[in-house]
Amino acid sequence: MTQLNEKEIQLVALLSEECTTPAELTAKLKNLFAGALEKMLEAEMDEHLGYEKNSVLGNNSGNSRNGYGKKTIKSEWGESEISVPRDRNGTFEPRIIEKRQTRTDDIEARILAMYAKGMSNRDIEDHLRDIYGVEASASLISRITDKIMPAVMEWQSRPLDPVYPIVFLDGIVFKVRKDSRVVNKCLYSVLGINLDGRKEILGMWLSENESASFWTTICNELKNRGVEDILIACRDNLSGFSTAIETVFPKTEQQLCVIHQIRNSTKYVPYKDIKPVMADLKLVYAAPTQDDAEYRLEEFREKWGKKYPQIVKSWEANWTELSTYFKYPQEVRTLIYTTNAVEGFHRMLRKYTKTKTVYPTDDAVKKSVFLSIQEISKKWSMPIRDWGIIIGQLMIFFEDRLQARKVS
Repeated sequence: MTQLNEKEIQLVALLSEECTTPAELTAKLKNLFAGALEKMLEAEMDEHLGYEKNSVLGNNSGNSRNGYGKKTIKSEWGESEISVPRDRNGTFEPRIIEKRQTRTDDIEARILAMYAKGMSNRDIEDHLRDIYGVEASASLISRITDKIMPAVMEWQSRPLDPVYPIVFLDGIVFKVRKDSRVVNKCLYSVLGINLDGRKEILGMWLSENESASFWTTICNELKNRGVEDILIACRDNLSGFSTAIETVFPKTEQQLCVIHQIRNSTKYVPYKDIKPVMADLKLVYAAPTQDDAEYRLEEFREKWGKKYPQIVKSWEANWTELSTYFKYPQEVRTLIYTTNAVEGFHRMLRKYTKTKTVYPTDDAVKKSVFLSIQEISKKWSMPIRDWGIIIGQLMIFFEDRLQARKVS
């Protein structure tokens, strides 16, 4: 049973008097909430005027009470009508419920929380009406969520760490309205692993097309926000990114996602050949050394090159960036050979946004993703697995670039 002090027990007894159903208790709490607000407003008026109601100190003071105005407030208790005191000079500015404010902070916080969980504006509207008895149109909910746009912009431009040992880059597609039609737009995410081994979304960028200039803009933005060095960048075969990273962060090593490469390689292989092709490709990407991997790739070319020349051509064309991970110990290899870290983030992001089939604007996408990031990042409180071993190994390979950095 909940432990209550003596005053709380007395309050519970008073509230429960003559209440026989939860609805009656809710109605009483609603009235209590409105009454408490009015008491707080009266206290603010006392402070503003410098004397209490009906006090002789108010005589010839230059300002005095001037009746009450009516206001309807929407809160988690539903809609309540309250009386707001006025002064003759019109200088009273209440803080608990500001002028022109019609909702309490708690109801706005609940709207933002529901939006962050992936609920659509219409769903939130129905939920507020059914649970709290509050009428809030979809357009009103949109205006409330618009209030977070300054926070989105501040987050997107926040200072970043000087060094990120590893970053992952990938995109997720959203449908957005544009000029009376629906188009696919890709939201590109950059997930960094900082020197403490913790995940951090460095930024998000929405675009219909990817190109060298687009990625160069992103890399320059990261640099302008304080990133001086990236040791290893893990990515899908994103168009133009290789050139961009070489231009802005020339020392960064690049690792193409091996899993994406395998998927692309087997896309056009018929079912009867899938297993043997996959088995022979595994001899390549799971080889213990780069020399052995290159030998196995040559064997693959001799066996399958005539039947599937596009597979061999793709692996050979991308081999420099596919084979980066072979130089590292197993713990580092396991982390960087795939973009699974950022793909896992996108899977969680899709859980929060799956109910929103089409977004009305680019800003609507950014609001939804930003709020989802705040929820998802709550789970990233610990370093990634084996980070102590991984950073120790990276210190050996990148000693000159990490020795001046404090590693905790």
